[in-house]
Amino acid sequence: MSATSKQNSLFLTLRPWLISAFVLVGLVLLVQQLAKPNAVEREGKKAAAGGDFLVSAAAVKRTDLPVYFNGLGTVTAYNTVIVRSRVDGELLKVLFEEGQEVKAGDLLAQIDPRSFRVALEQAEGAQQRDQAQLQNAQIDLERYRGLFAQDSIAKQTLDTQLALVNQYQGTLKANQAAVNQAKLNLQFTEVRAPISGRLGLRKVDVGNLISTGDTTGIVVITQVKPIAVVFSLPEQQLPLILQQMATGKPLPVVALDRNQSLQLADGVLATLDNQIDITTGTLKLKARFDNNDKALFPNQFVNVRLLAQTLTDALVIPANAVQRGTQGSFVYVLDDSDKVHLRNISVGATTGEQLQVLSGLSFGERVVTEGVDRLREDMQVKVAESPLPTAPAVPTAAKNGPGV
Repeated sequence: MSATSKQNSLFLTLRPWLISAFVLVGLVLLVQQLAKPNAVEREGKKAAAGGDFLVSAAAVKRTDLPVYFNGLGTVTAYNTVIVRSRVDGELLKVLFEEGQEVKAGDLLAQIDPRSFRVALEQAEGAQQRDQAQLQNAQIDLERYRGLFAQDSIAKQTLDTQLALVNQYQGTLKANQAAVNQAKLNLQFTEVRAPISGRLGLRKVDVGNLISTGDTTGIVVITQVKPIAVVFSLPEQQLPLILQQMATGKPLPVVALDRNQSLQLADGVLATLDNQIDITTGTLKLKARFDNNDKALFPNQFVNVRLLAQTLTDALVIPANAVQRGTQGSFVYVLDDSDKVHLRNISVGATTGEQLQVLSGLSFGERVVTEGVDRLREDMQVKVAESPLPTAPAVPTAAKNGPGV
């Protein structure tokens, strides 16, 4: 028998034993894997029963809780004016810089005044002519009155002269109106700022003929000090705002950047719109900002935070202590022996990391804030000396307002 044949015979003899050994090893590994979860569960129950489960807690306290309403807003200029020419003519001078801050009455541009000066002189000449005619008619009227008193002329002649004097007086008033109109047109050749504000980009260049019918105008002025922010809030928040406005106290408003990380300006609520948008169920509000530092810019999108109310002496707990289930909101309360008990509560306003408690808790009681996801009724726990640190957050809007 050759060596190869011997090897094949030996393999066939040992193959059943090898297969059995592999199967046995597989069964051992499977039993070990199935036993691991049970061991972990037993260790968890053992730790819970021994009071080694670590949690963080906070006491129920009383404090003044500000109630904020948040919304998205658009910065709007209080006044926007397109500066147009009120007379037709050639633009001789542009006396402003783009982006310049101007005051009402500042000279912005000059239109060729020569034709308007000629028109004024013409109107004044006609006025002087008619003034002389009136004076002559008045002298004749006085002469006719003397003759009529002497019964030297007919009454009709006197009446005709009186009518002529009245005619010249009417003509003289029309002449005066023409002179005033010519002076006004000459004055309009100097284009002045109608309001104070910031100038935009120039719309026309020197040398162009401009007219009163131009829709683009010469430049646009936007009033940026003060400035307004228009934003929207849900209609269910309207009753509280109306209640606070009825007291006569201004409601503070803060404008934040897009990320709500930078406070841009402080202002006050100015007014409300007169109707609710039925398509969105929101109401538009306008806030006023002094904007002395020019931090707000027209058409800029901002986040708005309105201080609607400050709840005095409110019961407050950390918001992360509250859990929500089928029975509503609840917390885990710690007794004197550091055992936890589930307690249903009624909550009110939420501001940042703080939440108002309307019922279910008393001042000084301790509630679990960290580790609540694995707690059970009457479970013995170990309380950490201090709560786990949390990142600061910008106060957010009260979701339902107090008492909701």
